[in-house]
Amino acid sequence: MFRRAMIGLLALGVYFWWGFGAATAQERTDSEKAQSAYRLDFSLSELEDGKKINTRQYAMNLVEGIQFQELKIGTRVPVEMKQGEVQYLDVGTNISARLQDVKSALELEVRADLSNFATVDQEQKSTMPVLRQLRISGTTIVTTGKPIVIGVVDDPNSKRQFQLEVTMTKLK
Repeated sequence: MFRRAMIGLLALGVYFWWGFGAATAQERTDSEKAQSAYRLDFSLSELEDGKKINTRQYAMNLVEGIQFQELKIGTRVPVEMKQGEVQYLDVGTNISARLQDVKSALELEVRADLSNFATVDQEQKSTMPVLRQLRISGTTIVTTGKPIVIGVVDDPNSKRQFQLEVTMTKLK
C-alpha cells in the first residue's frame, strides 16, 4: 500500500513538473518573440534658409521593451555657484530612446537635448559661460527602413532650424 502511494506521488510529481516545464518553455518562446533588437540611426541636421549646412550622425542599438537607452556626447563644464561651491553642467548631445510594442505596432519615444556654447556675437556681458539649448522629444509609430522626422525646432537667435530624423533597422 505504501509502495503504491509513493509511486502515485512520484507519477503526480513528474506530471506537474513536466507540465510546468512545458509552460515555461512556451513563455520563453513568447518573450523571445516580443524582444527584438533594432539599430536606430539618428541624423541631426542644421538648416539655414531651407538648405542643409551641417548634419551629425548618431547610432544606438536598442532592444524592444527595455527601459530608455542613452547616447551621450559632450563636456562637463565647471560653474561656480557660490563661493567655493562648484557645479558641473553637461554640454553636448544627449539622446535617449525607448521602443515598445503597442497594439502590434512599434512605438518609438525619443528625447534629445542639445546644448553648446553661444558664439561671441550671441554672448551677453557675463563672466559665466553662455549656453544655447535645444530640446526635441516625441513619440511616434516607426517602420523599419523608413526615415521619420521626430521634430524640428527653430533657433530664435538666427535663421537656422534643427531637424532630428531617425531610421530604424531590425538586427538579426
